[in-house]
Amino acid sequence: MTTIGILGTGRMGVRLARMLAQAGQTVILGSRQIDRARQIVQGLEQATLSAGTYAEAANADVILPAMFLRDGMLETLEPLRPQFDGKIYLDISNPFNDTYTDFILPWDTSGAEQIQHRFPKTRVVGAFKNVWWEVFDAPHFGESVSDVFVVSDDADAKATVLKLVENTPFRYIDAGRLANARTIERMTLLSGELGQRYGYFPRMNYKLMGETWTPGHRDRLAPLLASVADSGYELGVV
Repeated sequence: MTTIGILGTGRMGVRLARMLAQAGQTVILGSRQIDRARQIVQGLEQATLSAGTYAEAANADVILPAMFLRDGMLETLEPLRPQFDGKIYLDISNPFNDTYTDFILPWDTSGAEQIQHRFPKTRVVGAFKNVWWEVFDAPHFGESVSDVFVVSDDADAKATVLKLVENTPFRYIDAGRLANARTIERMTLLSGELGQRYGYFPRMNYKLMGETWTPGHRDRLAPLLASVADSGYELGVV
């Protein structure tokens, strides 16, 4: 049985612990204050959820720190480095500043990449970065289910995470390599701004929409464009 250790008892950590336990996973909810974790676990009433310290949560097969980079997450986790080696690190963090108006990292990196650099012996998988906390309370928007974008440079680690979350109420999108977290994190920043502007915050998400398609299948303009193509313009270029 795979165990998932969540380090942090804030809004995201507690909701993820509840969701994963409801899906039948064995979860350890870790806190700096063990009494806080115990009280939360008692209130959630999930048979496969238990309380622990950060060190006990870090002993799990999959680790999920629910902390902010801006609050010294990497430094907090540093003493646990030996327990992380070889494990899947499920990264949910976004490098927000303390006003949620910008990032504390430059454009050419992401929180996920910084974690992989800091803990190179872990197998980092980014997920849930695009999901604001209250979406976990009601993941469906009408008949549409929320998307979760999943990134990693480790295909086996990504497949393991996708298996672990199979019975949870989201649609999971394989979003490719770890560096794609740069786009996902910044889209989340944008969704937060838009959500506040239109009164949705913090219940909003962005979704991939489409259908299986053959390019040109219903292109009614192709014959017209082909008939007038001239003066250096190539069909399909502009």
